[in-house]
Amino acid sequence: MPTPKNGDTVSIDYVLRRSDGEVVGNTEEQGPQDIELGSGQIFPQIEQALTAMEVGDEETVAIECESAFGPRRDELIIEIPRENLPPEPAPQPGMALQAQQQDGSPMTLYVVDVNDQSIKADGNHPLAGEDITFAITLREIKQAA
Repeated sequence: MPTPKNGDTVSIDYVLRRSDGEVVGNTEEQGPQDIELGSGQIFPQIEQALTAMEVGDEETVAIECESAFGPRRDELIIEIPRENLPPEPAPQPGMALQAQQQDGSPMTLYVVDVNDQSIKADGNHPLAGEDITFAITLREIKQAA
């Protein structure tokens, strides 16, 4: 059976787990995900594993935090005065906010604490500082033209 190569589109199912085993993502609800190999849509470690797989194969790929979403960075936790926020919706812990970095690029912040004068927001990816594991199953290979 053939194995996929760069330029091919593959359909995969996956389960994403933190190092403690907690499931934090999967394709269960939306069905298999299509990925074009070599396009940078997924972690290189997963692309590498997929190029050695045949349809129906299952593989577990562990990715250390430095190669995944990076270490947590304390400087990405910021205090924002309430007057700098729109009045509605009222900020709640866990809420995602969109902000602009100094270079103009977008950034997602997650509210971690709310008080009367300000909120504390975290610009780290929710999986920053985490080693992660993907359990992947190759469902289909669509060869590049």
